[in-house]
Amino acid sequence: MRYNIVKDANKIIDNSEYLIKNPENYKGKWKEVFGNNNPICLELGMGRGSFIIDMAKKHPNINYIGLELDKSQTATAIKTIGNQKINNLKMICKDAHDLLCFFGKEIDTIYLTFSEPWPKKQDEKKRFTHESYLKIYDRIFKKNKHIILKTDNKILFASALESLSKYWYVFDKVSLDLHNDERNIDNIMTDFEKQYFKEHRKIYYLDASFK
Repeated sequence: MRYNIVKDANKIIDNSEYLIKNPENYKGKWKEVFGNNNPICLELGMGRGSFIIDMAKKHPNINYIGLELDKSQTATAIKTIGNQKINNLKMICKDAHDLLCFFGKEIDTIYLTFSEPWPKKQDEKKRFTHESYLKIYDRIFKKNKHIILKTDNKILFASALESLSKYWYVFDKVSLDLHNDERNIDNIMTDFEKQYFKEHRKIYYLDASFK
């Protein structure tokens, strides 16, 4: 699925109350941004934002932050919100490499939804489930570690299972076909996922934690 380039992306982003322009200024202070002590969930690579927006609307007592590097996709997410008022949602248009600049030990759950798979062996360090990223997550998780991942890519999924296992995560749920799983796992679909569902693609899912 390709995304359209939003010509006025910078203007949309700069004028949005949902975008945190200088997230490094709020490291260790995100409860002040939201005005409460509710759990904070972070989605890395939110794309057009449908997942994180719907999650925030469904769970008003949980705070959500969507991080996306691409300005057009971030602008599209902001346009999707429109005139809705979603008090428990913020967005960051920055690189995930800089997570340690934005957060202290404040995050309760990290969502990795249809992340770039980087299927080539030489690119595996770029995957959000590589050990190098897991070490970063260690420093921003508030207490217990909790990662939820969805993907249609077998290579990424297999790599995630291996990487998380070696890092001593425990898998609370694993599904090789999420949409046909008899356990009826609670699921909100991303834009990619909605298209893949129509194409009858299998979606791989894991819910992993480390206490």
